[in-house]
Amino acid sequence: MSIKETFTITGENLLKRVKELIAEGNVTKISISDKSGKEIMSFPVTLGVIGVVLAPIFAAVGALAALLTECKITVERSEKPAEPEKETAPEQNDGPRDIEVH
Repeated sequence: MSIKETFTITGENLLKRVKELIAEGNVTKISISDKSGKEIMSFPVTLGVIGVVLAPIFAAVGALAALLTECKITVERSEKPAEPEKETAPEQNDGPRDIEVH
């Protein structure tokens, strides 16, 4: 399951914001729309993506930023899994233990 968030941002801050979102790590997809809501660009963000792969995306986002005065960024985030509960250590006992195997 994913969570979607939408931000309205000026074109001059677009590239900076996209880089920040990717750096957060839990983003799975970014979509960029114009101020009327028409989607212009959409790209998946996968874990372990290196800068060489992102360079063309950053170039395209930078070109969009020069053309748009205002735009919307829609971000899909993966839900963070709940942290497992920590198990408490069993009490120390000097005697033998019966272990049942199923």
